[in-house]
Amino acid sequence: MKEFLEYVVKQLVDNPEEIQVAEVKGEHLTIFELRVAKNDIGKVIGKRGQTASAIRTLLSAVSSAKKGSRGILEILD
Repeated sequence: MKEFLEYVVKQLVDNPEEIQVAEVKGEHLTIFELRVAKNDIGKVIGKRGQTASAIRTLLSAVSSAKKGSRGILEILD
């Protein structure tokens, strides 16, 4: 799922080399902490959070395909 998230975000930003994704694994939950360049954060969040919501939906769909796993996206400054 981490590679999938990196792939999706790289398509959106101007500085793909500055993307950092950290995984915090729990028993039934994985939190993905995403960091991007300051000038790319607006592109990842999108207008009224629509892009971030779409990324979260994709992440949820991918994680539900893996039984017993749930993924959450946090966008960090």
